[in-house]
Amino acid sequence: MQKLDYHPAHALHSVAATRQIEQQLQSTLPANTLMQRAGLAVAQLALALAPHSRRIWVACGPGNNGGDGLEAAVHLQQWGKNPVVTCVGDPQRMPADAAAAYQRARSAGVTFSDAPPDCADLCIDALLGIGAQARPPEGAMASWIERMNAGVARSAGKAPILAVDLPTGLHADTGMAASISVHAQHTLSLLTLKPGLFTAHGRDVAGDVWLADLGVSEYSGNFSGPESAETAWLSGAPQSPKRAHATHKGSYGDVVVVGGARGMTGATILAATSALTAGAGRVFVSLLDDDGPTLDSCQPELMFRALATLDLSPMTVVCGCGGGDAIAQPLARVLAESGSLVLDADALNAIAKQPPLQALLSARAIHMARTVMTPHPLEAARLLNCTAAVVQGDRLTAAQTLAERFGCVVVLKGSGTVVATPQQTPFINPTGNAALATAGTGDVLAGMVGAGLAAGQSALQAACDAVYRHGLLADAWPASRALTAGALSRAYQKQ
Repeated sequence: MQKLDYHPAHALHSVAATRQIEQQLQSTLPANTLMQRAGLAVAQLALALAPHSRRIWVACGPGNNGGDGLEAAVHLQQWGKNPVVTCVGDPQRMPADAAAAYQRARSAGVTFSDAPPDCADLCIDALLGIGAQARPPEGAMASWIERMNAGVARSAGKAPILAVDLPTGLHADTGMAASISVHAQHTLSLLTLKPGLFTAHGRDVAGDVWLADLGVSEYSGNFSGPESAETAWLSGAPQSPKRAHATHKGSYGDVVVVGGARGMTGATILAATSALTAGAGRVFVSLLDDDGPTLDSCQPELMFRALATLDLSPMTVVCGCGGGDAIAQPLARVLAESGSLVLDADALNAIAKQPPLQALLSARAIHMARTVMTPHPLEAARLLNCTAAVVQGDRLTAAQTLAERFGCVVVLKGSGTVVATPQQTPFINPTGNAALATAGTGDVLAGMVGAGLAAGQSALQAACDAVYRHGLLADAWPASRALTAGALSRAYQKQ
């Protein structure tokens, strides 16, 4: 059992894949072994999180997640704690392993109650786990969740919550939370890590994520069948860039940022500045506003050029930041001629409206041109001709669908940003927080992706590295200070 370290990449498995792995592992082990291992891991983590706890409320559901909680209660009872178990449903109708765990808890002298205790030092949510896919919380279970979230009293304040496998009410595959869901401070994921813990609502309700693989890493056999394959990867930390001495500005490529319609030049400058601070050799700015600035006195390294004067074929173009409706006019040329391309904001909106531009975008894949799209959920919805709610309802599928449709890398921004590329397993980014929910931070990200492309990275690597570093800057930002896009870009420069 370990608290998740976000530096290496981690495989994420869907519910179907997890169940396939579970079945294959169970076939090699004596009956009840996995549940007993799970219960022990839960009890050990509970003791580590609240070593001085006495009364522990263990809320158990009618399935195997409840069985894990019952096994944990047995250990806690044996270790001198006072677990109080509440059970939803009829014990006579439990699955075989859970029913055996119920009998062990009874034999061990564990206290059972029809209602939650008035006070506890720790709450263990073993209600549904991945079972929430089939049945959202209701009835007594819903009222217990409300009680748990409101805070069971203890001497030092509200009792913390440890969720078993998954906070009840959270969808393991999509990260969407039911209207009534457990908001845990800690989640012990069992057997595998689930994608929903890291995207959409997952990071809000799961708290700190721990993993107990229950012996999967020691299993000598190979899990067979496509059902057991990874659903996604949790991105690992990028390697620190190291520049050889015998290099020059040409070694790190040229970026041109195209955008800045009247009144929106700030977005273009932000993207250009971030491309510069992220390491691009030279950065050009092509403004759509003829009356826009020709010099940024705060960033004099930026070179302002008319788009018509530039040869785009050897360049990385970052297009759309602050482009407004005016971006549609040069977009056909940008799509057809750019060596590498980052499409953001208004460029994506223009493409969503015009099928000829969509055809040009798709044609880039035929010519093996590197392309990265960076939509937020509403922009993705326009491209997919659906609603933002549909996109958010299954972020992995939405990002992968866009990647396959247009033959490019897609960065679907939001909580647990998804990076997808055609015919490959997508990535979920583990860094970042709500401090990024402010105007201009997406422009900064687009510039960072552009710098990676200009330096020769693949589209997927440039996207994953930029998204990780972008989020990491926000994670390091003091919570007491508002994070602006300009400050975000400058923070990268100070690293």
